[in-house]
Amino acid sequence: MPSRSTSLCRRLLLGAALALSSYSVHAGDAASPYTTGPKTRDGLGKYYFGREIAHYMTHEGAPWLDRPERDQEERPDLVLAALALRPGDVVADIGCGTGYFSWRMAAAVGPSGKVFGEEIQPEMLAQLTAKMKERNVTNVISVLGTLDDPKLPEPVDLVIMVDVYHELSHPAELMAAICRQLKPGGRIAFVEYRGEDPSVPIKPLHKMTEAQVLKEMSALPLEHVTTVRTLPWQHLIIFRKRSAG
Repeated sequence: MPSRSTSLCRRLLLGAALALSSYSVHAGDAASPYTTGPKTRDGLGKYYFGREIAHYMTHEGAPWLDRPERDQEERPDLVLAALALRPGDVVADIGCGTGYFSWRMAAAVGPSGKVFGEEIQPEMLAQLTAKMKERNVTNVISVLGTLDDPKLPEPVDLVIMVDVYHELSHPAELMAAICRQLKPGGRIAFVEYRGEDPSVPIKPLHKMTEAQVLKEMSALPLEHVTTVRTLPWQHLIIFRKRSAG
């Protein structure tokens, strides 16, 4: 007859086995858009449409966002021209960082428009607020979002993500929330380093091909509008929210 401690041990092992079994079923559920796989140095070991999701940059890396050479490397003037923002537009800059694009878009939409600078790190939003104060920009509004919801306070005409989408840990949930918060006919713009181009000096996991972006957006109520390929290292891929019905 087994001792009490032996029986307890067996029960604990059985409970652990059942918990692991339950977790395995959940993790492998066909309804989940994610899979697990090899974890690389720059990734999470979490995959979406076959792509390993990259680690996101913390607020400690903020100085890189304001590096002097960024103007030539990313040509924000060309991005803004392609977006063709209008006075009065409401824009969401998801993962806005220190506001490198936020203040530029704020000038484009004018005093009758607004830009929601969204981040999941309060420390980054503090830097955004300081930068906007330095520039006397009053129509950029800080928004603290979550991993799966940007928490935008009102519907928007445009959502832009600059070198951000590939780092979203919950892309399916966040993009679904963004689509709900887009106005009818609203647009989503992705600026990503070109994964097709090995000469772009960025870590592979922090680049995306146009084909991969199109594949991942196919799960959402979006239609591809255009791709701008004239930026030095990136492409600008724009989608529009499909009308209901």
